[in-house]
Amino acid sequence: MSVPANEAEAKMECDGVAQLPASSEPRLRHAQTQHGHYSTVDEENIVVLQRCYTPPPTEEDAGKEVVWFEEVIVSEIIMTEKEKTKLVSTEKRKADESEPVKDLKKAKLETKALKAKRPGFTDERYHETSYYIENGLRKVYPYYFTFTTFTKGRWVGEKILDVFAREFRAHPAEEYERCIKAGTLTVNYEKVPTDYRLKHNDLLANIVHRHEVPVTSQPITIVHMDDDIVVVNKPASIPVHPCGRYRHNTVVFILAKEYNLKNLRTIHRLDRLTSGLLLFGRSPKKARQMEHQIRNRQVQKEYICRVEGEFPDGIIECKEPIEVVSYKIGVCKVSPKGKECTTTFQKLGFNGSSSVVLCKPLTGRMHQIRVHLQYLGYPVVNDPLYNHDVFGPAKGRGGDIGGKSDEQLVKDLINIHNAENWLGIDGDSELSMFKPMKNDLDDVKGQILSDDDSESVSREASPCSESPRPVSLGSESPHENMCASMLVPNTLSAVSSAGISNSNSAVSAVGTNTILCSRMQSQKVTVATQTGHESPDLAFNPDKMTTDKHCYECKVRYRDPKPQDLVMYLHAWKYKGPGWEYETELPEWARVDWQDNEFE
Repeated sequence: MSVPANEAEAKMECDGVAQLPASSEPRLRHAQTQHGHYSTVDEENIVVLQRCYTPPPTEEDAGKEVVWFEEVIVSEIIMTEKEKTKLVSTEKRKADESEPVKDLKKAKLETKALKAKRPGFTDERYHETSYYIENGLRKVYPYYFTFTTFTKGRWVGEKILDVFAREFRAHPAEEYERCIKAGTLTVNYEKVPTDYRLKHNDLLANIVHRHEVPVTSQPITIVHMDDDIVVVNKPASIPVHPCGRYRHNTVVFILAKEYNLKNLRTIHRLDRLTSGLLLFGRSPKKARQMEHQIRNRQVQKEYICRVEGEFPDGIIECKEPIEVVSYKIGVCKVSPKGKECTTTFQKLGFNGSSSVVLCKPLTGRMHQIRVHLQYLGYPVVNDPLYNHDVFGPAKGRGGDIGGKSDEQLVKDLINIHNAENWLGIDGDSELSMFKPMKNDLDDVKGQILSDDDSESVSREASPCSESPRPVSLGSESPHENMCASMLVPNTLSAVSSAGISNSNSAVSAVGTNTILCSRMQSQKVTVATQTGHESPDLAFNPDKMTTDKHCYECKVRYRDPKPQDLVMYLHAWKYKGPGWEYETELPEWARVDWQDNEFE
């Protein structure tokens, strides 16, 4: 219907806001615009400016008829009792969740601010201590360091002293009480009383006089280096990145501190006792590219190991699923509940007591090669974890772990580790977060990766500072090229041959070439010669040795690890991906006729 406008009402104005008369008439809506008529619009929801410009109507507009219709208003929504109850509960839940959401956002902001204060990879950290060589070992001068961790859910509401006395048993409660009172054990970097109750998001920090574990003094050698990638041959016993009781005695710290190879991004990792190929990206893009190739199984990997007994002839395939028993201490087992995985093995030689075996992991589960060899009954000769009676009389052969539950296995592993002071376990141990004992488990912060490295991860750059990159090697390493040319033909024939008849002679040749190349490498090709940075003076300097009267480890004299404590007979030999391939020389223990007594 057509509704004529009331001219008096239409022109009614006062200072700032037009006054609209109340109307008891039905509300009206414009048929085309759906706007309400000015005389019937709810006064509380409209504001009309004092001066509004409306263009004068055109002749075309004048001929159009304005149509209005009566708005239908539903005075009450008909709902069932169930729907009403559901609506009320939903509105109540939203109201209840509003405060926790605000608290969560606040907590995240506080966490971000606290994390920014945590120690990182900076030049200041690199310079906090230095190395010295003694008895064939790389050692670190003791230094002060701040361990940090955020409050875990189970600690919330408990007294800080009670938590430390229970969770971190490296020292008695009296020692932690002294640290809290002295202000070296803080909450959010502030001193607190011993009866302080922990809250969500509290950052605990403990300043300790830190002693690192010695590693081998064998040099890290470079296999390949250009503007995008650095490939090194990692000696056994040196962790890839800071973990547990290792910080400066790690590959990333040694390369950064001594040879200015900074901003390296970890593409994958090797277990501490595993030697061999290790790849680093020199840019985030390259690291992501290489990681993607590994994750998508575009990279073929070959490992060499020495196992107990005479390994069967032919190609042996193991497809048993592997389950992680405990991420805390880093231990796995074959289990139907595990993830699918496949490893192929081929014997290359036998010396009468142990076999040299080529391993090709087709998947990349944690400790895959070691667990599969344990299952087959041919564990790595000196594997401190998977070649141990803790897995029962059969040592895990055929999945037989002596009928132990997972909980009992983990408990026994920790107890035996504490008694024997193992050097071979890699895991995420809370025991070593603050003041590690001499026999604490290794603590790998972040994701725990497999020893065959398929479960890779691109980590943050090792340092924060920029530094000039060393020039690409190109043909500047004739001795390295000579080693490669001597090694490749023999090794290829040993590995690619399906038959075993010539394996012994092939591996023997590999061993001979390995020794020659190793000697040449040690004389000429090292990180120092390839980066242009000479190694610093690593002679012992008593002036750099610090002591702390409250430090437990300063009062204890530790024996140096023996050579056999620093190696496991598992070596990452070859990696091959789309358009690239790298390999190392083989260690001496990979010779077919090599004997264990040669270590002595």
